[in-house]
Amino acid sequence: MGRIEGMGMRVGAGTASKLRIADLGTRALSAAVLLPVFLWIVLAGPLWVYGLMITAIAALGQWEFTGMFERAGIPTLRVGGLIGGTLVTASFAWSMAEGVTLTLVLMALLALSLSRAARSRGAWQSLAVTVLGVCYVNWLMGYGFRLRALDGGSGWVLLLVGVTWLGETAAYVIGASVGRHKLAPLISPGKTVEGAIAQVTVSVLAAVAAGTWLVPSLTLGSAALIGATLGVVGQVGDLAESALKRSVGAKDAGRLIPGHGGILDRVDGLLFNTPVLFYYATCGRSWHL
Repeated sequence: MGRIEGMGMRVGAGTASKLRIADLGTRALSAAVLLPVFLWIVLAGPLWVYGLMITAIAALGQWEFTGMFERAGIPTLRVGGLIGGTLVTASFAWSMAEGVTLTLVLMALLALSLSRAARSRGAWQSLAVTVLGVCYVNWLMGYGFRLRALDGGSGWVLLLVGVTWLGETAAYVIGASVGRHKLAPLISPGKTVEGAIAQVTVSVLAAVAAGTWLVPSLTLGSAALIGATLGVVGQVGDLAESALKRSVGAKDAGRLIPGHGGILDRVDGLLFNTPVLFYYATCGRSWHL
């Protein structure tokens, strides 16, 4: 028998699979609404609108991150984390500014925590959680600016998002329909080995099919390597967020997007994949196959 997290009831594995498949309709509807807006922003919108989107996504993700811990009774420097984290993400819009900004934000959060430290020996926990959120959500999301700034940046962004989300969708569908072997039962009981294999496979196929079109300088071998890498790294990012949620007893980080949960639930794989793809594009392209 399987357990649906957060529902407080046990259901059969078949019933759980049916619930996950039925949820695909809600996910598809959300995607149908959001995808055209995203494509317009990346392909035709002003650069400042793209930057605003990246910063807003990171800010919402940061707010959901600290909210998970707050609901579990773990205090955070929530407003300070939101403001500081937003500054960190936005600083990626300017060359070399992100390091200075992160340094200043960390110093500010340390100073902000001093008053709490004087009242409670455990007050440093709120600082640790807040800083983790800034580094995990805001810093990693900031690489979206760097990726867009590359030559052919729109193509790199579409390759990143397309490969990541198609792979995740394949993992969800295959895991719900034919998945039998648990991938990481203590971290995310719903994820299966079959779904993981499907994610890597579809990620490679998507990258090969669209990679050389979106980024003409890529070879088929390089596109396949990118697909395989994003297919694996994205799953690590997904599992990392699942472990964080499980540590505080949360099923979803939020409820902003119907069928997907919160913003953080939707971009957990992208948080890991974005810097990986950026560094491949800037440092690893000499390894083209």
